[in-house]
Amino acid sequence: MTLLPLPEVAEQLGLAVTRVHQLLRDHQLLAIRRNGVAGVPKDFFDATGAVVKPLPGLITVMRDAKYTDEEILEWLYTEDDTLPGRPVDAIHGPLAREVVRRAAAEPF
Repeated sequence: MTLLPLPEVAEQLGLAVTRVHQLLRDHQLLAIRRNGVAGVPKDFFDATGAVVKPLPGLITVMRDAKYTDEEILEWLYTEDDTLPGRPVDAIHGPLAREVVRRAAAEPF
């Protein structure tokens, strides 16, 4: 998983780094710490550099179901032969609604 450092995410989105921190606090994005540096998975962005539209709603649905950030990331990056592929890849295309539906319906 490729991570983008928060300053790079801010530049890509045309926001101040403090606004990216707010998006993380508001659970509109998720970040991972590696070697003490927080980064957002590159897979969370579309080809134009914007956040993939279904992602904030997906995070909200999963947090409402009491998933932790770590569990959400694990679920997003786990292969699912019925999609096919990983949910993080499916949110970029026509299966995005199905991914959100499954997140709401499936216990972890």
